[in-house]
Amino acid sequence: MQMKTRYVALVLCLNISVDPPDVIKISPCARMECWIDPFSMGPRKALESIGKTLSSQYERWQPKARYKCQLDPSVDEVKKLCTNCRRYAKRERVLFHYNGHGVPKPTANGEIWVFNKSYTQYIPLSINELDSWLKSPSIYVFDCSAAGMIVNSFIELHEWSASNFSVSQRDCILLAACEAHETLPQSTEFPADVFTSCLTTPIKMALRWICTRSLLRESLDYSLIDKIPGCPNDRKTLLGELNWIFTAVTDTIAWNVLPHDIFQRLFRQDLLVISLFRNFLLAERIMRSANCSPVSHPTLPPTHQHHMWDAWDMAAELCLSQLPSLVEDPNAEFQPSTFFTEQLTAFEVWLDHGSEHKKPPEQLPIILQVLLSQCHCFRALLLLGRFLDMGPWAVDLALSVGIFPYVLKLLQTPPPELRQILVFIWTKILALDKSCRVDLVKDGGHIYFIKFLDSMEAYPEQRAMAAFVLAVIVDGHRQGQEACMEAGLLHVSLKHLQSSCSNDSQTEPLFLQWLCLCLGKLWEDFSEAQTIGLQEDATTIFAPLLSEPQPEVRASAVFALSTLLSVGFGTCRSVHRDEECDDAEKFRAEVSVVKSILCVASDGSPLVRAEVAVALARFALGHNKHLKSIAAAYSQSNSLINSLPSLANIKGSVGGYPKQNQHIPHGSIVSPEIGPMSVGNDYSLVALDGRVSSSSPLAGLSIMHAYPLSYDYSSHHSDSGILSDGFSNGLVNHTRLNPLENALYSHCVLAMYTLAKDPSPRVANLGCRVLSIIGIEQVVVKPLKSGGVRTAESTASPTFAGLARSSSWFDMKGGHLPLTFRTPPVSPPLPSCITEMRRVCSLEIRPHLMNSPDSGLADPLLGSDGSSGTSDRSLLPQSTIYSWCCVHFRKPPLTATDESEEVLARREEREKRALEHIAKCQHSAVSRLTNPIAKWDIKGTQAALLEPFSPIIIAADENERIRIWNHEEAILLNSFDNHDFAYKGISKLCLVNELDDSLLLAASSDGNIRIWKDYTLKGKQKLVTAFSSIHCHKPGVRSLNAVVDWQQQCSYLYASGDIPSIMVWDVDKEQLVNTIPSSSDCSVSAVAASQIHGGQFAAGFVDGSVRLYDVRTPEMLVCDLRPHTQRVEKVMGIGFQPGLDQGKIVSASKAGDIQFLDIRNARSTYLTIEAHRGSLTALAVHRHAPIIASGSAKQLIKVFSLEGDQLGTIRYYPTLMAQKIGAVSCLNFHPYQVLLAAGAADACMCIC
Repeated sequence: MQMKTRYVALVLCLNISVDPPDVIKISPCARMECWIDPFSMGPRKALESIGKTLSSQYERWQPKARYKCQLDPSVDEVKKLCTNCRRYAKRERVLFHYNGHGVPKPTANGEIWVFNKSYTQYIPLSINELDSWLKSPSIYVFDCSAAGMIVNSFIELHEWSASNFSVSQRDCILLAACEAHETLPQSTEFPADVFTSCLTTPIKMALRWICTRSLLRESLDYSLIDKIPGCPNDRKTLLGELNWIFTAVTDTIAWNVLPHDIFQRLFRQDLLVISLFRNFLLAERIMRSANCSPVSHPTLPPTHQHHMWDAWDMAAELCLSQLPSLVEDPNAEFQPSTFFTEQLTAFEVWLDHGSEHKKPPEQLPIILQVLLSQCHCFRALLLLGRFLDMGPWAVDLALSVGIFPYVLKLLQTPPPELRQILVFIWTKILALDKSCRVDLVKDGGHIYFIKFLDSMEAYPEQRAMAAFVLAVIVDGHRQGQEACMEAGLLHVSLKHLQSSCSNDSQTEPLFLQWLCLCLGKLWEDFSEAQTIGLQEDATTIFAPLLSEPQPEVRASAVFALSTLLSVGFGTCRSVHRDEECDDAEKFRAEVSVVKSILCVASDGSPLVRAEVAVALARFALGHNKHLKSIAAAYSQSNSLINSLPSLANIKGSVGGYPKQNQHIPHGSIVSPEIGPMSVGNDYSLVALDGRVSSSSPLAGLSIMHAYPLSYDYSSHHSDSGILSDGFSNGLVNHTRLNPLENALYSHCVLAMYTLAKDPSPRVANLGCRVLSIIGIEQVVVKPLKSGGVRTAESTASPTFAGLARSSSWFDMKGGHLPLTFRTPPVSPPLPSCITEMRRVCSLEIRPHLMNSPDSGLADPLLGSDGSSGTSDRSLLPQSTIYSWCCVHFRKPPLTATDESEEVLARREEREKRALEHIAKCQHSAVSRLTNPIAKWDIKGTQAALLEPFSPIIIAADENERIRIWNHEEAILLNSFDNHDFAYKGISKLCLVNELDDSLLLAASSDGNIRIWKDYTLKGKQKLVTAFSSIHCHKPGVRSLNAVVDWQQQCSYLYASGDIPSIMVWDVDKEQLVNTIPSSSDCSVSAVAASQIHGGQFAAGFVDGSVRLYDVRTPEMLVCDLRPHTQRVEKVMGIGFQPGLDQGKIVSASKAGDIQFLDIRNARSTYLTIEAHRGSLTALAVHRHAPIIASGSAKQLIKVFSLEGDQLGTIRYYPTLMAQKIGAVSCLNFHPYQVLLAAGAADACMCIC
């Protein structure tokens, strides 16, 4: 808390020409008082001159204070002085200065002496009385012998008051000239008031003391010290330079020696107190040389031997050496000291070698002193920026030393070369302490950052920092919002967003992200800004950002759109349409916002979907009544979707906020072709499982491609009912919804249900919270099990921590991915194949705590678990994307993000091992594949995976229980459930980032993808991300029979199943990048990605056909083959043959035949193997070795060469009775060794 000393009471008890009875003075002895010889003039005149001089010396440090002086006073005069000072000072600080050189020493009780009115007696004045008159806050200066007694009495008094009357610690500061047993020095080397002289004239006192001990004492005339040219406040003069250096030295000593709370109290609050304590450090140094120890309360540690005093002595001597020539020739040029240059160099050396775990740089207060110096400012700011970049601890240190007012002042008229570094420094400050924004707005600093944001000269990364600073200013700060609105922040931000979307060149994602977050915070709960934003067509401007490749940008855009929605709108709407003009316009604007948000309701990133849930919650709270009606109707009839017109046909809702001359059309908004449809088993729009038919008018909408309607209410509700546009069941007739409103609310309800069944536990929790707002409590079937899943998105606590991204785009230097990411090598190895490929880098976990508010996903509930359906705003789930993104600026962006040598060495070692194993695989014998080397009893194994660089096998059973074994030691390393939902079934297991710390990708049969890290550590597995990979389901199908494959080279995931398309996901971007029509009436039954050509994959279909696709080509379909012609059965497995020739494919059908294809001869296969007769269940193609394996329902596995020769048959019996197992359910080769993992449908899992 800032405080000022308003009144100063000066009490001088000198009684000139009369020595006190208890002091024996030597001859000669110290006589000077305030540098005046009291015997050089009459006693009264000398006393008045000394009092006047003392006042002027104090005024040098606090010119705005009022000074009152009492010379040789009585008790009544002191009382009157003190009470008047306290009355006028009110709650400000009062300084009481006491000079007792003409009275006896204080008594043992701490009483000081004054005079009676006739000056015939010394009258004691108790400290208790003095304290009762001055009260607090106050500061006392006692310049007399045995002054320590007064301090001791003060401390005892305050401690007694605190213990007996429960009085809080009083704000009283005391400075005393010496200890209780000491007498003031009488040497003529010092003035009689040496303590006062140190406190009020430190430069003069310090130079005189240095001269007596310096080599200059023979050549320097002491009288020249009084003639030092210049002004103390002018740093370009000798006196100003000395004062500047002295301030830097004493601040540095104090900051390095004092506890930070004491430093803040004494050196950063009250200007006069700051000056007195700086000078007190000098007094301690000088008076200790005379065997006298000044005392203070609070007590300071000894500082008289600090090494910074040596730097002061040297700088002072260099200045003094110029003094004779400067005094003799006033026009002589003054040579500035090298003190600050040397200290900046010392600070730079510390930056090169220092860290958080080492001693802080002692030069930090000196950096502060030179920030306002023209000659040193630029270098000091650069060094300060480097220091702040070291982390939050560095920012905290800089704030504790008092950086804020200096960098605030620099914003007023900054030179052009300082603009960028100032933005960076303010970014670092506000990332740690946003309380600084109050003074920033008060001084108009926000205008500086708005101008910088609008400047095209700065780099986008730097403008992103300016946007961050402005976002902090307006975050929940109404004064900041109003000031920035008035300064045009909204128009500037929208202008740059619009230009970035229309510009073909790639815009820095960080800049887009923070423009979105800044705007979202600007109009959050600020209706005036929301209205202007809608009028400026913000919805249309934000729409392209929802398809940006960075999840952070998409999530930030959703956040900005969601804060455009006014919480509470719609709860009191009139039923009379002619009275609803304002609400109608607002509703049209909100339709546009919600439509945009629904387009990303099933984005690949939980970060984005969480923001969609928060946005729908805001919309639900404002439109609670109507959404409740829709939800109630949906609960009674699962065929709500039959009554929905397509959102694509909602007219007049895209243009943002309507202008004054616009109106809402009252005609039908439903296309003529969309009318009531008959409901039957084949044509119902919502079948038993709640999926949308491809014939539905909704199926062609982008919003329906954005999320799956994968619900199953068939056990609770009938699907035979149908609701008309008017909802004839009477549930919602009273609301008089028009078709536009009906469509919007209905689609919102469907999206809410989708989010409530999200594969990400965090998002699902948010979805359930949204549904609770509209009165729906139970949506998802209770989990079968409550334990076994430890995720990055769910912890043991009731709240979820969410997805965390550590290696996202904004963590990379310059916003670009490093070129060092590698992918597993191919066979035979090509140098270019390894170095040009990258790993998926955006799915790793942040090092900070997962349950912190910075986890990126919204807080599911800030309020209590109150009653459902309430419109209480406290029930709104709160977005935390903003606070999560703020973490980026707390990290060091100036520091390169190069990977450690250890990580690089491990990757190179793995690459070397992989290349060695590839060479062995190409020429190895396969006879040993006939003998199992490890077995486990695992019921219903559906997927298996062998890790490439460790003896680990991963298996998943029909209940999606994932087990990780060390097959060499036969040890179960970990076991956990992929999810806790009722519907189970695993499709495939894949490894992401094989050469690094791998992530486990688990694909469920319903198309949900979950990616895990730390899966080999018992109980430590964490869910990194989860999303639904399959949209647009066919009607009436409960299981999607999803098939997926992973392609490391381009981070693509290919997914399909019982849907009419193949979906291509970029897992790095967490985004659907393509939806390829399958050009077939049947489903995809197998998918295989090329390990050499990124973007190329093969798909096998239920009708036995095989198609090769390349997403890099415009038409994408490369060729269409039908190899399985004798018996048309579905393709059970497909794969690319080993080697560089990726035109060769192996396809196996359920009929038992394995076909070898060459796309260069698409008419026929070049090799056919009749492996199993009508019972083939699995196929595996080795990545590098020339072998394949097939399994059948007849309890055996066959191994073949690429020439068609059968190399062996594997039979295994898990029991002593030699009972055969069930059908082979999965096969998977080790990528670099001739090992085969096999799983059976009954109860066995083995490695051969």
